[in-house]
Amino acid sequence: MSTCVVTGGAGFLGSHLCDYLLGQGHRVICVDNLETGSLQNIEHIRDAAFEFRNIDITEHVDLPEDVDFVYHLASPASPIDYLRLPLHTLKVGSHGTHHMLGVAKFKRARFLLASTSEVYGDPEVHPQTEDYWGHVNPIGPRGVYDEAKRYAEALTMAYHRQQGVDTSIVRIFNTYGPRMRAHDGRAIPTFMRQALEDRPLTVFGEGEQTRSFCYVDDLIRGIVALAESDVHSPVNIGNPNEFTLLELAKKVIEVTESRSEIVFEPLPVDDPQQRRPDIARARDLLGWEPAVELLDGLRMTIERSGVDRLAGASD
Repeated sequence: MSTCVVTGGAGFLGSHLCDYLLGQGHRVICVDNLETGSLQNIEHIRDAAFEFRNIDITEHVDLPEDVDFVYHLASPASPIDYLRLPLHTLKVGSHGTHHMLGVAKFKRARFLLASTSEVYGDPEVHPQTEDYWGHVNPIGPRGVYDEAKRYAEALTMAYHRQQGVDTSIVRIFNTYGPRMRAHDGRAIPTFMRQALEDRPLTVFGEGEQTRSFCYVDDLIRGIVALAESDVHSPVNIGNPNEFTLLELAKKVIEVTESRSEIVFEPLPVDDPQQRRPDIARARDLLGWEPAVELLDGLRMTIERSGVDRLAGASD
């Protein structure tokens, strides 16, 4: 039995990762300060191999037991969160990543950094490959998140090259599924909440900007496959099927059978116009690719979440 530490383990992605690792027979130590995570995401776990610890990794991390894997997912990730917590977001990417890399070094553990497609900014290359360096505005409102992740990647590679830490970096593209917060500001939970309440769906600009959406179960498989590989270079994990936000809004109305209309609002500052992963590296090195189509994933999100939670009743 391997011991896995999951930072941000009470968040959307982190809680699904905890579930998956426990299902594979691992011991899981879930670390979270609950700034953006929630105990509601892990309250269903009844497993002697699971432990929750309320720790702020930007301050100090003390893990006395042996550790085999460190999955570093902790970070405010939605626009609402990182715009509300700009300094904390930067500290998680810098101090938090430094502390967790120190744990991995001391414990001789494999370290996985959950980075993001946001490191590409508003990309001039489409689809984005891992060799593309990006086009990021470091002083815009989204810069605190983008630069925190870019710095975390640089720090991870420095620990690998200078300290010999066994590291990996996953660049996560748009992901959705059960346990999304209804009011986190991202497209799918926002559209679902509006549709389930029969309110207008708000699409920014003309809705022609594109995104690719990966169902959470597919993403978690990819993350674990990378952590259990010997790959050190960044790997995109996401679904390469591309949709405009207007197409997404229409699909959400379809699966919810909503009476909602679509309304248009001005684009946010630095909102990327195109976002789609090139997953050739994941296919070649990990044998991974997504399996869940968007309509199926939206339906499973509703079935596994419950209408009340998606509509924001529990927020």
